[in-house]
Amino acid sequence: MFKNEKERLYYCNDGEMVCIEPWGENALRVRASRNRAFTEQDWALEEPAEHHGTVEIFEDASADGMAYANMYTGKDTSYGRICNGKIRAVINADGVLSFEKADGTLLLKENWRRLQDEISAPLNIFGREYRPGDGENYETTVRFLANDKEKIFGMGQYQQHQMNMKGCMLELAQRNSQVSVPFYMSSLGYGFLWNNPAVGSVTFAMNGTEWKAKSTKQIDYLIIAGDTPAEIEENYMSLTGKPPMMPEYGMGFWQCKLRYRTQEELLAVAEKYHELGIPVDVIIADFFHWTQEGDFRFDPKYWPDVPGMCRRLEELGMKLMVSVWPTVDYRSENFREMKEKGYLVQCERGVRISMLCGGNEVFFDATNPNARAFVWEKIKENYWDQGARLYWLDVAEPEYTTYEFDNYRYWLGTTLEVGNCYPKEYTKGFYEGMTAEGDDQPVNLVRSAWAGSAKYGALVWSGDIVSNFECFNRQVRAGLSMAIAGIPWWTTDIGGFHGANGDDPAFRELFARWFAYGCFCPVMRLHGNRNPQMDFGHETIGSGSPNEIWSFGEEIFEISKKYIAMREKLRPYVREQMKKAHEKGTPVMRPYFYDYPQDAQAWEIDDAYCFGSDFLAAPVMEAGARERQVYLPGKEVWKNIWTGECFNGGQTVNVAAPLEQIPVFVKTSSMYADLFDEA
Repeated sequence: MFKNEKERLYYCNDGEMVCIEPWGENALRVRASRNRAFTEQDWALEEPAEHHGTVEIFEDASADGMAYANMYTGKDTSYGRICNGKIRAVINADGVLSFEKADGTLLLKENWRRLQDEISAPLNIFGREYRPGDGENYETTVRFLANDKEKIFGMGQYQQHQMNMKGCMLELAQRNSQVSVPFYMSSLGYGFLWNNPAVGSVTFAMNGTEWKAKSTKQIDYLIIAGDTPAEIEENYMSLTGKPPMMPEYGMGFWQCKLRYRTQEELLAVAEKYHELGIPVDVIIADFFHWTQEGDFRFDPKYWPDVPGMCRRLEELGMKLMVSVWPTVDYRSENFREMKEKGYLVQCERGVRISMLCGGNEVFFDATNPNARAFVWEKIKENYWDQGARLYWLDVAEPEYTTYEFDNYRYWLGTTLEVGNCYPKEYTKGFYEGMTAEGDDQPVNLVRSAWAGSAKYGALVWSGDIVSNFECFNRQVRAGLSMAIAGIPWWTTDIGGFHGANGDDPAFRELFARWFAYGCFCPVMRLHGNRNPQMDFGHETIGSGSPNEIWSFGEEIFEISKKYIAMREKLRPYVREQMKKAHEKGTPVMRPYFYDYPQDAQAWEIDDAYCFGSDFLAAPVMEAGARERQVYLPGKEVWKNIWTGECFNGGQTVNVAAPLEQIPVFVKTSSMYADLFDEA
């Protein structure tokens, strides 16, 4: 029943095999299956440098003086225990698995509800459940007991008000603006990674936690113990991969709109910013600059001299980023070859069309390494070699026109089984291509991610969101959740993407608030589809109205210009925080509790955050508001950058917030305490 093999604890009973093994420091990986063997896939995990654990097997619980065994009279009281640093796991003869800190404090325990259990419930509900599917695949459920006092943070990006996921039900699937990154941090002192890319769900209910995978060969998860959130997060990032060092162009302001139709239009915008003396690090050519989806190249009719354009942008101090979609139109010059070679996503039924956006499109299969290499060769020939060397990987979920996950099949398996890792594999293909060409600091702006995406230079943005305060509010919480989930590079469309008219005073107020917030995000990027739409008749798709900082009136122009100047002042500081992200996996923006776990109130705050180690920002997320309350955490002395007033931590203060000011505080002990004294 119990076996110690290569410092792994195995439990085998009635056709099920469970393996619990040390994985790096203070972490245990659990796999369980009814198949004959486990798969070789590590999914989000990197093989750690060391595997060290202590396995003990006890034939009689009383011999160890412990109470792990089943308490039902006459039942087998044997159990196994495995320890790795600050965490240990115990599994009893009935297969009930629990996790503890080294001092015996319970972290997490499976939820089994059977007559022979201590609570005497004849429900026959199991902590691990397998429902048969096709072949060796199962629909699996894993259940854990709940702790009413627990708070849960992370899990990626969900368009909701809640940052504390306790009480939430979440779909484990990728959609436009929804990013499933299934790692959470608990206020009880552990982190949990659901190491399974299957489509499914998780419910963090008050009466139990339940993880479901629609189709999988095995249960697979990792649990990490630590004394502080930072220790847990940095350990998690060491096991899934830390980001490269953000290059210098990532520290400043990025300009974008839907869409610059021509080379002439894009260069005119770049020249105007330069003439005004406003620094821009990156300017972006959005979608439908191409001849056809899947051709992966500029349309020479509208972009006749890409190398010359890139050289001119470099002279202006800017870099060009170009949008790439994973869609391949039936009319594309590459469609036939990609179809013949099996490089396109399969459909299980119906017409083989995955998306409708200007034509009939199918996604390329990013889980296929040969397909990734094929696409990169096209990118290299048509973009990289022309001087366009930064990429915006849009539609990365991928965004199916109908999210019928059971209808699509990848090289790695069905979408139900492996679908959530598609955006990671998509980003990986570009990362591998760029590094092979000598870029050791690749950045890919991408609309989705999964656990482990960070190491491939994934800069995630929050998708095609709506331009209103309600949605802005959600993005603030989403960004902090992404940070805890292991995506330290994150941004939004400043001003939102859909539904805004640049002449509307209400939108201009929102824009000012969002722009100020963008200054204190990991990457400061302006984008949006502004109304009214401009239809050019002869093109597949039109364009939004202007979206430059001078497009919304003089007041907004001056406010925006001020925050771009502030971002330039912050450049050395941002660079320091990006270095920490690269070396340790430390998120650039994060909830208060990350830095102040001993402050109970810090665990309650979800509308303000730490920007690096020295600043905190409190966005104004209500129309018409000209002041707001801000909680100042810890025992620091905090200085209002606008007024110079200083306050002791551990209190809530009322802060003036005129339209041109986002409440921002800096530690008086920081070397940057006087950075904005003239602000």
